[in-house]
Amino acid sequence: MSALPVPLNVYADHQATLQLHTDYGPAPLPVPNSTRSFWIDTPGANPLASEGSEGSLTADADVCIIGSGITGVSAAYHMGKLLKGPETSVQPLKVVILEARDFCSGATGRNGGHLTPIAFRDFRPAATAHGTDEALRWLALERHTATEIVKIIQEHELEQTVDLVEGGHIDLMFTPEEVADMKADYEAAKEAGVDLNNVRWFDEAEMKAQHGTAYPGVRAPGHNLWPLKFVTELYKLAASSPQLSLALHTRTPVTAVSLAEGTEDSSLSRRWTVTTPRGSLACSYVLHATNAYASHLLPHLRGPAGIIPTRGQIIATRANTTTEVLSRSSFSGNEGFEYWFPRPIKESDVSGYPLVILGGGREAATPAYELYVADDSAVSADVSDVLRKFLPAVFPGKYEEGHEPEMEWTGIMGFTASGDPFVGPVAGTSKEDIAESFKGQYISAGYTGHGMPRAFACAEAVSQMIAADFMGRDWVIPEWLPRHYVTDL
Repeated sequence: MSALPVPLNVYADHQATLQLHTDYGPAPLPVPNSTRSFWIDTPGANPLASEGSEGSLTADADVCIIGSGITGVSAAYHMGKLLKGPETSVQPLKVVILEARDFCSGATGRNGGHLTPIAFRDFRPAATAHGTDEALRWLALERHTATEIVKIIQEHELEQTVDLVEGGHIDLMFTPEEVADMKADYEAAKEAGVDLNNVRWFDEAEMKAQHGTAYPGVRAPGHNLWPLKFVTELYKLAASSPQLSLALHTRTPVTAVSLAEGTEDSSLSRRWTVTTPRGSLACSYVLHATNAYASHLLPHLRGPAGIIPTRGQIIATRANTTTEVLSRSSFSGNEGFEYWFPRPIKESDVSGYPLVILGGGREAATPAYELYVADDSAVSADVSDVLRKFLPAVFPGKYEEGHEPEMEWTGIMGFTASGDPFVGPVAGTSKEDIAESFKGQYISAGYTGHGMPRAFACAEAVSQMIAADFMGRDWVIPEWLPRHYVTDL
C-alpha cells in the first residue's frame, strides 16, 4: 500500500483554525481573471456566460438577486413556482439576477460535481450541538435537495444534457479513528430513526476486490452531474415562468446596497438602491446569494462570526483503466477533505478511459487550509503536488504516477464556524437590526463546501420568506429546514 500524500485526522485542527478570531477584513469582489474550470471552459458549456453584459441595465425590480450560482438561480426558479393565485399582482414579479463575472462562474461552476446528501456522517456532533430533531432536519434538507433536483432533471428529460449519473457514493476510511467515528455516527442516526437500509459497509477485502483499494468504505445513495449545465437549464425554466419577468446581467459586480436616496428608513416600496459600475437599480427586496463573497456587501459578516472565503482546488485527470474497473460511484475520503468521481465516457474519449474529477488537498496547504483565500486566479503548488499523488496512492495501478492533469483550477467556498449556512433576513450586529437596518434584504450563503446538497433547498426556503412578505402572509418553516439555519429564529 502506497503512503498517502495528505495528512490524516486533521479535521479537529481545521475546525480550531477556522474559529481563530483573526480579522482579514471583508471579502473582495471576485477576481476578474479566474482559473479555467473544466465545467465552465469546456467549449459550449456556458451559453449564458455573457448574458446581459452589454446594453442597458435593468433599472427597476421587485427582487434583486446578487449571484448567479445554484443559490441565486434556484431562488428565481422557486419564486416563479410560489407566486401563483389571486393574491399576487396581475403583473409578473420583476426579478433581476446580477453576476460579477460570467454566468455561474463562482463555486457552482468550479466544484466537484457531486450531488450526495449526507446519510449519517457527523450526526452525533450535529445532535450534540443542536438536538436530535435539528440533526434529523439537517439530513432531511439534504435529501430534499437531491430528490428535487433529480426530479426536475427527470421531468424535463435532462439526464444526458446535465450528465446525471446515479452511481452511489462511497466514503473511504483511511484510519481506525475514521472507522470508529463513522460507525458511531451510523449507530446514533439509526437509533434516532434514520432509515439506513440503503447503506452498505465494505471491509478492506471487499473494497480491494471491487474497487482496487485497500481501505474500508461505506456506500450510500448519490449522484454526480455537470453543475453549470444544471443551473443553466434551471435558469431557462425560471425564465419561462409566467409569474416572473426575469432578467440576467453578467459581468456586473454589485459594489453597494444602500437605502433609496432621500429616505431615512426602509419602508418605501423600492427601498433599496443596488449600485454597479454600469449604473444603479431600485428594488424592494435584495437576496445575497454570494456565498464566500457575502461580507463584501455585508462587512459585519466577515471572520468566524460570519462567512470565511476558503479556496478549494480541483484537477481533471485521466484514469489508467476503464469505468467498469473503477465503478461509476463517486468517492470521498480523509474525513471528506478529498472527493472524486469518474465522468461518463464520451465518444470523443478515444482512450476509453474516463476523466476523473478530483478535489481536495487543502490540509496540505500554506496558508493553513486555504482559509481566507479569495483569489481563484491561481493554484496552490502545495495542493497541486498532493492531488497528483493522491489517486495513484489510493488505487495502485489504476492511475499513472507522474501523469499531468488535463485541467486544474480553483474556486472559492464560503465556510462558517458552525458549518451551517445563514438562511433568511440579513441580521446586523443584533437581531433588532433585521427589522430596521436590513428590512427587505435576505441571505442564503455559507455552505461550508457542501453547497450542492444544501443550496437548492436553502434558496427555496428564503424564496418562501420573500414570497410570503410580498403577499402579506406568514411564513411557515418547512419540516425539512433546520431551525438553526434561519437567521431570525
